[in-house]
Amino acid sequence: MAVPPIQRSPNAAAAGPTAGAKFSWLLDLVLGLLIVAALPLAIIAIPNTVSVVSDLLPAEIDRVGLMRAHGLALPAMMLTVPLAAVALRRMRVTYVLVAGLALLAVADAAGGYAGTSFMVGVLRVLHGVGAGVLIPATLVAAWGRPPVVRAVWAGMLAVSLLAAQALALWPLHQVDRWQVTLQPYPLLTGIALGLAAAYLLVWLLQGESASPTPRARERSRLLLAAVPAAGIAVLAISTASQDWKAGLVVLVAVLSIAALLALATIGTGESRTLAYTFVAIGVVLLPTVAQVTYVEMGGLGGPGLKGLWLPFVVAAVLAVVAGAGVALFGGSALRWLAPAGLLLLVLGLATVRLMVPAAEGTVLVVPFTLMAVGAAVALTAALRRTSVGVALFGLALCFPGVLSGYLLGTGVQVMMLRGQRSAQGIVDAFVEALHTWALIGGFLTVAVIVLGALLARRPGGAVEEGDGSAAGGAVPDGAGASDGGSRGEVSGVEERPGMEALVVADARNETDAAETGPDETGAAGAERDDAGAAEVEPDDAGGVGAAPSDVVEEDVVKEDEGVDEEDRPTGEIPRVVLPTPVNGDSPDTADPARVAGERDGPSPAVPPPAQSPEDNERP
Repeated sequence: MAVPPIQRSPNAAAAGPTAGAKFSWLLDLVLGLLIVAALPLAIIAIPNTVSVVSDLLPAEIDRVGLMRAHGLALPAMMLTVPLAAVALRRMRVTYVLVAGLALLAVADAAGGYAGTSFMVGVLRVLHGVGAGVLIPATLVAAWGRPPVVRAVWAGMLAVSLLAAQALALWPLHQVDRWQVTLQPYPLLTGIALGLAAAYLLVWLLQGESASPTPRARERSRLLLAAVPAAGIAVLAISTASQDWKAGLVVLVAVLSIAALLALATIGTGESRTLAYTFVAIGVVLLPTVAQVTYVEMGGLGGPGLKGLWLPFVVAAVLAVVAGAGVALFGGSALRWLAPAGLLLLVLGLATVRLMVPAAEGTVLVVPFTLMAVGAAVALTAALRRTSVGVALFGLALCFPGVLSGYLLGTGVQVMMLRGQRSAQGIVDAFVEALHTWALIGGFLTVAVIVLGALLARRPGGAVEEGDGSAAGGAVPDGAGASDGGSRGEVSGVEERPGMEALVVADARNETDAAETGPDETGAAGAERDDAGAAEVEPDDAGGVGAAPSDVVEEDVVKEDEGVDEEDRPTGEIPRVVLPTPVNGDSPDTADPARVAGERDGPSPAVPPPAQSPEDNERP
């Protein structure tokens, strides 16, 4: 029996047999440190903090225009993420990552010279574009590494969203120049650039290994994600520049969240789970903790930023550890760990209503830890069960969710503050708005969990392949055609028990390998195709998979001997996978003796009609 040749992976061909193994651990270490430094640096660009230093603004500057210009970073980031994800299919992720950090560094360096609203707007757009390039680049870079690196990315994204508002406010304490808002952490930017240079060097020494990239058919979804991002950005800018009423702002925010959830519904069950998770975390996490941070400021009777750092540090450490634990020991529990993480997020929102405001920051360890750990667990579990293209699509929906959450929270605050004149009344209104927003966020997250559970069994498109933890392999479009359209597209191999499931899995891997080229699958697809080629053995005539199918069909025939078709219950008819015709035979002219097994006695003069996929009787 012929043995298929063993194909070398692109990494081995480029780097040689020992270079990759020699520098692999060093590459993982440098990339992990780069993620820890770069993700918070990118997310810090989101908050608009110029109002905190409004007393330092010169009299000739338009303060309202400056505040609006300062808020352009998040809309720019929203539009850049999907476009950068598409560009990563043609560009080396290492170069894109370094370019994103360099753009952030240039914007930071030029921030000290800003003196007009126009200049501030340009620099904030550069911040948003640099962050929008950096975030998907770090995800793709982590995707080709061990699962723990990906878990570190998910944990740091959750931590960055949790602490972004506090990190953006920290450098503004007792400053004498308002331009600090445009360059909050120049030292951290320099450290991240140094780590990026080290990562580039190690990557070159390893042999320029290719990272997984989105497939060609996933580009349309990534570009589609830019449509709601552009719409939400336009609406947000309009609400800030035209002073919309609070009720209209709330309505726009609700419609924006509904549009994001509708777009997240596209795809398979695993794709929907990840997209829903990204949307829920984006809408809830940063807008909630931003309000908590303002309520806990020292001027409002709280402990101030100094009292909040212990809860933030504890939550950050536990979030990264929880993500790594899910990556290492999640196993078969990944399917329910994503909704379980969102439930922890809901529990954290409930504790916000119970514990905030707090005179001491120590008690805030509980809500911060629940929200950070819940987000990290949900993201890590959902990322393990999808492909890199699906992950980038979910990420593209996260930041429009952040802006929608800001709009909804702002609308609720304006409603609560209406008519308040006294200082105590304003403080009480802020607290009431926070509690109302936490309630809304909790119900929204629960609705996302329920929606994901209801749609989990809905037939979707082809199963997106992750790192092997998802059930089944990648299935080409239209794989469920043999069902006569009654079951839609196949959603997983686990629906077919016994040896038949193995045969179907082999057939799917073979079909996927034939229809999808190496340019569309990336490194992960190449590994899957190699594995599928090793498992499927060709027969002597060159037909692939004939021997396993013959065994299955022979077993089915033996079990069904003496049973008339009319007496057989319809629901118990087993599905038979026929071998692929070879030697140029079409399904109508295939030799029935070779397809159904050797017969006893002479063959009939005229061959009987070929079997249909739904017929399990021998001809």
